Amino acid sequence: MTIEGRREEHRPGRIRLGMVGGGKGAFIGAVHRIASRIDDQFELVAGALSSDPDRAKASALEIGLAADRAYGSYEEMAKAEALRPDGIEAVSIVTPNHMHAPVARAFLEAGIHVICDKPMTTTVTDAQDLVDLVGRTGAIFCLTHNYTGYPMVRQARAMVVAGELGAIRVVQAEYPQDWLTTRAELAGSKQAEWRTDPQRSGAGGSIGDLGTHAYNLAAFVTGLETDQLLAQLSTFVAGRQLDDDVQILLRYKGGARGMLWASQVAVGNENGLKFRVYGTDAGLEWSQADPNYLWFTRFGEPKQLLTRGGAAVRPEAGRVTRVPSGHPEGYLEGFATIYAEAARAIRAAREGRKPDSEVLYPTVEDGLAGMQFIDAAVRSSANGNVWTKVA
Repeated sequence: MTIEGRREEHRPGRIRLGMVGGGKGAFIGAVHRIASRIDDQFELVAGALSSDPDRAKASALEIGLAADRAYGSYEEMAKAEALRPDGIEAVSIVTPNHMHAPVARAFLEAGIHVICDKPMTTTVTDAQDLVDLVGRTGAIFCLTHNYTGYPMVRQARAMVVAGELGAIRVVQAEYPQDWLTTRAELAGSKQAEWRTDPQRSGAGGSIGDLGTHAYNLAAFVTGLETDQLLAQLSTFVAGRQLDDDVQILLRYKGGARGMLWASQVAVGNENGLKFRVYGTDAGLEWSQADPNYLWFTRFGEPKQLLTRGGAAVRPEAGRVTRVPSGHPEGYLEGFATIYAEAARAIRAAREGRKPDSEVLYPTVEDGLAGMQFIDAAVRSSANGNVWTKVA
């Protein structure tokens, strides 16, 4: 079913949202639920919150969903909601990676927009299939690379677009954590268990969980496309099946060079996402741990600290800022920005029009790019750390 075939006349009010995954014991589902409510654009009305039917229904009732919309499976939910006059308009997918593609496919085919956690799938083939399906259905597909929602990340992107850095020469992105320094997957950690299981996580461990964020962020800020990469995927913890540290060299189209590091065994790092971009005229530095600030340096001049509420902030950053300067704005608000942008796109779809040009969120094509990055990195490492073309 296409979105056009399911579209009603203009409907006021909040966007009716469903969720798959995110039940008892899950982490990211609660984050998505909070983020969807921050700008008051969505109302969660249905859910299939676990792969276990009893757990799914109990989890839905626990967060206040009506009993008749607490589903035991995503298949049941997609079919039932597509038939309801008050059925969901969008679904949030917050399952382990291996379920992203089948769940997204079911709801897209039911004429329902999709908001999906990353990485989009576990294979390039599944990712390409979703790109094709989105094209056929006309649905909105939003991938929650939440760090692209931070105001100062959008500031950095706008400065690059405006040419303030000159021609980009060097890009560095890193995302170190330390939570898998020991075998947490054997110590009862549900999050560690599925993230280190190739059947559920896919071919990449830290590269899929963290590397895709760093890679997407570098592409979002610079607009550069990768030509080739050389990757070394390491597994330092004995007995682990997937990589827990990744070091990658990047050759971008046009001549720029890049380096990417992602690690789950970097002791002392909690959530150390950073990027640095250097051009012929200036450089930028940003850290997720201090997200309201952006360092900007023109060649031969003193370093400048740009603040989220400062005079140098561009409209692209200002339009996604919620609170006055001096008040921290971070992780949850970054997620909320992605939901707010998706909401604007969905409201436009309600009316049969394109969203405003300023609306910006990671798309299904970005999801495909992420999977092509993982695939090329895994092949490069397996073949002896050789330069490998990115599809």
